[in-house]
Amino acid sequence: MQAILCHKYGPPDVLQLQEVEKPTPGEGQVLVKVHAASVNTADLTFTGPLAPIFEGLRKPKDPRLGRGIAGRVEAIGEAVTQFRPGDEVFGACAGSFAEYALAREKYLALKPSNVSFEQAACVPVAAITALQALRDKGQVQSGQRVLVYGASGGVGTFTVQIAKALGAEVTAVTSPQNLDQARTIGADLVIDYTREDFTRSGQRYDLILGVNGYHPILDYRRALSPKGIYVMVGVSKEHIISAFSQVALLGPLLSRSDGQKLGFMGIAKFNHEDLLVLSELLEAKKITPVIEKRYPLSETAEALRYLATGHARAKVVITVG
Repeated sequence: MQAILCHKYGPPDVLQLQEVEKPTPGEGQVLVKVHAASVNTADLTFTGPLAPIFEGLRKPKDPRLGRGIAGRVEAIGEAVTQFRPGDEVFGACAGSFAEYALAREKYLALKPSNVSFEQAACVPVAAITALQALRDKGQVQSGQRVLVYGASGGVGTFTVQIAKALGAEVTAVTSPQNLDQARTIGADLVIDYTREDFTRSGQRYDLILGVNGYHPILDYRRALSPKGIYVMVGVSKEHIISAFSQVALLGPLLSRSDGQKLGFMGIAKFNHEDLLVLSELLEAKKITPVIEKRYPLSETAEALRYLATGHARAKVVITVG
């Protein structure tokens, strides 16, 4: 089978499409014939200066790339009870940029019949991040005013839709070319960040999700209601150091036990239960994955290069087979 492998750090050009042996599922594992895989920011770790700290000193310990996956069950290992060969599934695994991939049973769910493999592959990373940021970190409640800063990317488009599904009034902040997209996916209000600074408008929000872009933490605090919550989910790459340092150092000091709270989203936790929640939202058409670009497996490097520009609108998907 063919798979995308990364044997050294560097730009996406270092990736190689290689012939490798098809894996065999072990206990609790499912072998999936991949139909589509999503491209996510986490897949770019091999390009960053901190890669040796997290991935391996001289080269990646695991050369496989890709997390989000959708496809058909090819075979199952011992103790797998929820799936059988032929089932259409989606979920998360290591090495989804390949013709076949191994996934743990607990990180998969049956694919809703009303979405394509490409759409389903978008969900496991981006939508789970959005769901956990809203529900777990943001503690969103029906009727609250929620602002999504950076509403046009993969996580942003899901955040807008899931917030609406949870009953919030959603304001989407995005670039001029993405205003119509934000309206289409359900935003109640849209703000062009090149024309208006929402932190100085006088409006107050119960929850602000910083998915992309950047404002100093005190600006976010100014736009919060007295008991509002700010969750930093992501940030534009040129402001990573300043944004993280501010939230890490000032967030705990500015947060009050009976008032405003400001902090990180953290790393999303893959689990079967949240995949089922998202599956129900997909079946009910309360969320619809938005795909901007599709690339064949052989052009995975180009897909990652495009994502690294920071200008992707919604999701980028790798199609396989």
